[in-house]
Amino acid sequence: MGFSAIPPRMDTTLLIPTLTLAAAHSDAGLLQLSIPWQVLLDDTAAATEVRVVRLPLVQFYRGSGMKVVVTLDVTDGLNRAAEAPELVAAGRSITDTAVQRLYREYVAAVDSILHPDYLSLAAETNLIRLAAPDSVYDALRMMVNAAALERAVAGSATPLMVSVQVETAWGLLQGSGVYEGIAADRAEFPFLDALGLSSYPYLGGFPDPDSIPLNYYSRLVQGGALPLVVLEGGWPSVPDGLLASTPAMQARYISRHARILDAAPAAGLFQITFTDLDLAGIPGAPPNLALFAHLGLVDSALGPKPALAAWDSVLDRAYRP
Repeated sequence: MGFSAIPPRMDTTLLIPTLTLAAAHSDAGLLQLSIPWQVLLDDTAAATEVRVVRLPLVQFYRGSGMKVVVTLDVTDGLNRAAEAPELVAAGRSITDTAVQRLYREYVAAVDSILHPDYLSLAAETNLIRLAAPDSVYDALRMMVNAAALERAVAGSATPLMVSVQVETAWGLLQGSGVYEGIAADRAEFPFLDALGLSSYPYLGGFPDPDSIPLNYYSRLVQGGALPLVVLEGGWPSVPDGLLASTPAMQARYISRHARILDAAPAAGLFQITFTDLDLAGIPGAPPNLALFAHLGLVDSALGPKPALAAWDSVLDRAYRP
């Protein structure tokens, strides 16, 4: 269980306090990485970027006795219909075979240098398949499978996965409202050792945590169990235009979420944000980032919210696979 190291705003003095406090409420660390496309396009070697920028954080986690999960995001994390903003700005696309090669080199560097306990090669594949142009999804599928094959040939033992968007699988986000499942993802990414989950039930129309069915995750892998790792998600502590939430409701979500995980073959639980986001302190923040600004278990001043105690009560439990 753990978080990424994202601070509440773009202030370098908050990096260490955020990381230290989050680590006190974790037994694992998450590196949620957008592919550094511009750096790679500028001919910086993938291995150099990983050693200089990513390895120090992994060393901190390992030195604290924590497991490490790395998840790579290939397209636009806030708009699955679009490619990564850096690629768009450069006039490039993952449909370009040279860009696909850069991706595979980055995967190889992350795996061979960071040695994560789990590595997710792409995020929300089912939502990308639904929302993005077919050419983008086809390129994603090709490059991810090629990267997985390269890691196998290299003798890597790192468990590999992609993530699916849970609300999309249930037909609740840009869907028909009818349960769709993840059969297509399992067929098109056959290398899966585990399955990553992205889950924001309030975006799927659930008005209260207790309305989320207890088989919300377990149904996804009926008939072919895979270890499930929640890589991102949460519930806001304030009204956000979609939901009349409160800090107490957010705490209830943490407890309900634990029961959902108890009913599934769960191996890990992460939130990208440990703190709330101070959007005024994030220059150029896209408008829809506001939907995710109050998922933290502490506020933007690092003060605890009721959800933190609920999280700690789950973390204190003994894990039984």
